[in-house]
Formats: sequence, structure tokens, C-alpha cells
Amino acid sequence: MSKPWTRTVIRHGILIMGTLIMVLPLWIALMSSTHTPETLFKEGLQFFSGGYGWETYKAILGGNDDLSTPAWRMLLNSLVLGLGFAIGKIIISTIAAYALVYFRFPLATPLFWMIFATLLLPLEVRIIPSYEVVAQLELLNSYAGLIVPLIASATGTFFFRQFYRSVPGELMEAARMDGAGPVRFFVDILLPLSSTMLAAIFIIMFVVGWNQYLWPLLMTTDTDYYTVVIGIRQMFQTINEGGDLPQFNIAFGLTILATIPPVLVVVIFQRMFIKGLVETEK
Repeated sequence: MSKPWTRTVIRHGILIMGTLIMVLPLWIALMSSTHTPETLFKEGLQFFSGGYGWETYKAILGGNDDLSTPAWRMLLNSLVLGLGFAIGKIIISTIAAYALVYFRFPLATPLFWMIFATLLLPLEVRIIPSYEVVAQLELLNSYAGLIVPLIASATGTFFFRQFYRSVPGELMEAARMDGAGPVRFFVDILLPLSSTMLAAIFIIMFVVGWNQYLWPLLMTTDTDYYTVVIGIRQMFQTINEGGDLPQFNIAFGLTILATIPPVLVVVIFQRMFIKGLVETEK
């Protein structure tokens, strides 16, 4: 048998290696964004700072000719999409799960499995009819068109349903004895109990919404509604099309800016996120 310190070294070595694999590409992108386009064009990706970072990020936030939409506008659009995506899914999922668990109607179980079956139909499969519905409702080039068609969540409904089923039934009986109706029981008791689960689902859905590419690309023809992911793709399309010297530093800088809000959300809600995924006692 190996000694305890040997196992510790191996475990920490695996963790360090995994961290490096995750962080190293971001580090290279960050350092490359601080070099001039000429340096990147001649020497390739850089591992150390080049002292050109201020000029790069000033050009990104102040406006760049290669970007059809200012970076701050794209970041704002992504933030609206991420928040709307997460909050909308949480609202719909909590209400649907509450109805399925506490309103005991005959078709509750079949309806749940119908909702769960939609996990087998990703957005790419139903994107054409979804686009047709949004177009007929005249919601193209709008935040409502970006957010509303995607807020139904089988994943969120499943997690909240499982959570609500683990809540002791005595709580509802006690609430009834105190005169609390279904709405008050949901708002005053279930939602506070679900705080860690809400945080976990919020992080997951915010990151998914922030990283959406295909749906915003189809729903928006107005550049004022472009998200930062579309902007990054636009930069690399400009690079591939040739012409002037490619602004690699701008592309890398925009990539770094796009990672900041999701990282902040994860850091802020990290403890609640982990607790919401592993907590079993209510």
C-alpha cells in the first residue's frame, strides 16, 4: 500500500495538472492581447506580457472599426440574455415543479415525462419552427425574441421537482393549519428552502445563456442586438477574410472580456452552487 503522503502528492498533482489545462489557454489569450498585432503576426501566441494591454482594451471598449457593434453594447446584450435566460428559466421551472408535486391531478406524472422528454430535442432540432413562431409574433431583433422562446427548461423542472419531493409533507400541513394558501406556502416556505438550488440553477443557466451563439445569430439582423460571442466570431471572420493586418490582440482581448461576467457569477455564488448540488438534508 502506498503511504498517505504519496496519495496526497498524486491527488494534488492531478488537481494542479487539471487547473493548468483549464487556465493555460486563458493565460495565453490574456498575454497575447497585450502585444501589438505586428508582434503576434510575426511571432505567434505569447506567454508573457507585452506592455500593449492598455491600448488594446481601450480600443475594444472605445470602439474598433473591425467590430460592427461596440464591445460594451455586446457585453450588455449578453448580460441581458444571460440574466433573462436564467431568471426566466427559474421562474418557469419552479412554478411547473410546484404544480407537478403539490397539485395532485391525474396527468401530473405523464406531463412531467413529456417535459423531461424535451431534453432529447436540443435547440438545433427545433430551431426552424421556433424561428417561425418568433417571426410571426414580430419579436425578431428584440430582447423578448432572444429570451422568451428559450425560458422553458426541462432540466430546471426536473431538479426542482426532485427537490420539492424531498421536502417533508408536514411543512405543507403546518402551513395549512396556519392559514397559508398555496401561493403563500410557495413564496414564504418553498422558495427560501430552495435558495441553494436556485443559486445552482442560476449559475448553470446564466452561463448557458451567456454562451448562446446560434439562437442570437438567427434572431438578430440588427447589429445593436449582437452578443459578445457573435462579436468574437465576427473578429475571427474578419481575420480570415484577409485585407489589413489582422487585429489578433483585439480578438484575444474581446475573448478575455467575455469570460469575466460568467467567472464573477460563479465566484460570487460558488458556495451556494456547491451546496445546492450536494445538499441532501432539508
